[in-house]
Amino acid sequence: MQLTAMFVHPLKSTRGIAFDRAYAGPLGLLHDREWLLATPDGNQITARSHPQLLRVAVELLPGGLLLRYPGKPSICALATAFQRPHPAQVWKDSFEAWHGDERLDAWFADIVGCDCRLLWLGARSNRAFKHGADGMSFADGYPFLLVNQASLDDLNRQLEQPVALRNFRPNLVVSGDYPWMEDEWKAIRIGDIEFEVMKPCTRCVLTTVDPELGEKRADGEPLRTLVRTRRLDEGVCFGVNLRARNAGMLTLGAPLEIVEERYSF
Repeated sequence: MQLTAMFVHPLKSTRGIAFDRAYAGPLGLLHDREWLLATPDGNQITARSHPQLLRVAVELLPGGLLLRYPGKPSICALATAFQRPHPAQVWKDSFEAWHGDERLDAWFADIVGCDCRLLWLGARSNRAFKHGADGMSFADGYPFLLVNQASLDDLNRQLEQPVALRNFRPNLVVSGDYPWMEDEWKAIRIGDIEFEVMKPCTRCVLTTVDPELGEKRADGEPLRTLVRTRRLDEGVCFGVNLRARNAGMLTLGAPLEIVEERYSF
């Protein structure tokens, strides 16, 4: 078993970037979900309600982002311009982030059709994370999301139209020996990095959005099939949420080792 793909999503709910090599630390992969689109009072705006955000392409620049959207001029977001404290809220977590460039607010307002603010997490996160002292990014609840390719293959065998990895917005993709074996993991090691498996990842309507078109599928898949086949105690699940127990570089092809299993037979 090994690591087969890695994705960083610098701006939450926009297109991810594939990497062959990335730094993994307490907040997740470096630069993952460091930026957030929010309402004027700081509540997150995501592709759940605005699926067109998935058509925003992001490129990492030194100290910022290059943003592209079909039919619009590209625009840069530089962290040095984000110096004004601004409230942010991700689900029940309220904390302070940074705002600073009204040009970017207007650029995104034209895409989502409402008044909005682009926020930067900051050089240090002000969002508390109950499982670590280093804080948390703008991610929903945990630093990493891992998907098992064998589980995706099993799901796709049940669908008339297969879905891609990007429907599930993972950070880490591994080649498991068999489908759904990730349910059994309590701790794993990928290369030199050890991860605690926190919980199965509960899934929502965002999985039904075509990541290329930015539109919800009329048939409600793959969520419709997951509701029927993957309802666990936590909810409808696909993939697992992780946190890193140490920090370092991850490289594609790194071996995956099961450190501790959740169940013993």
